[in-house]
Amino acid sequence: MNSREQQLKAFNKLLDIMDEIREKCPWDQKQTIQSLRHLTIEETYELGDAILDNDLSEIKKELGDLLLHIVFYAKIASEKNAFDIADVLDNINEKLVFRHPHVFGDFSVNNVEDVEKNWEKLKLKEGKNSVLEGVPKSLPAMIKASRIQDKASYAGFDWEEPNQVFDKVKEELIELSIEIEKGNTKNTESEFGDVLFSLINYARFINVDPESALEKTNKKFIQRFKFIEEAAKKEGRQLTDMTLAEMDIHWEKSKTFFK
Repeated sequence: MNSREQQLKAFNKLLDIMDEIREKCPWDQKQTIQSLRHLTIEETYELGDAILDNDLSEIKKELGDLLLHIVFYAKIASEKNAFDIADVLDNINEKLVFRHPHVFGDFSVNNVEDVEKNWEKLKLKEGKNSVLEGVPKSLPAMIKASRIQDKASYAGFDWEEPNQVFDKVKEELIELSIEIEKGNTKNTESEFGDVLFSLINYARFINVDPESALEKTNKKFIQRFKFIEEAAKKEGRQLTDMTLAEMDIHWEKSKTFFK
């Protein structure tokens, strides 16, 4: 691994490169904080994909892309005399020290749960009016639901046992089925949302990341479906020419390769 001196040298080189491309490259000159937003989101999802694949080489590359974006935002802000990269780093350093009194102070904790609960209390001291304020409004709904439930739990608003949460899932499923039978579209949507919310909450109790679990299932479905498509091609046929029964045969075969 690189020494601290080498790490700082590499970071300094990135800052120098950023200065130069911002001055000399038309594309980089054109960028604003607003124009970079969707690109940053895209890079974040690419990092997420690499993490799900447990591909450390790709994780390294995607982390570099995100670091570039952080430096880019700070560079643009410095041109407006708003802040620069040192201000960004000073801010996070100060925040980390403040939120880790058990490391940098004399506050005592016994476990991870104690750390998380105190973390939320410290956030309120920073001026937040609600423990839920830290949940970004633009988060994807599933991740947002998971974070909302995490934060509510830190505040003590939570179920005591996993079986209670699973009972709630079953209760919500019954309520959903009732609304479906009634044909009430509006209430069906509401109850469907309640089912998803309760399932996501149950995932927390059984130590499952619902976002990762669903994405892994998405990838598994894609792999199995492509297997069917390849099987059709080998038979010289189009997928649309196959019967459902024929596709099911290949689907079952795909489970041997993609579990």
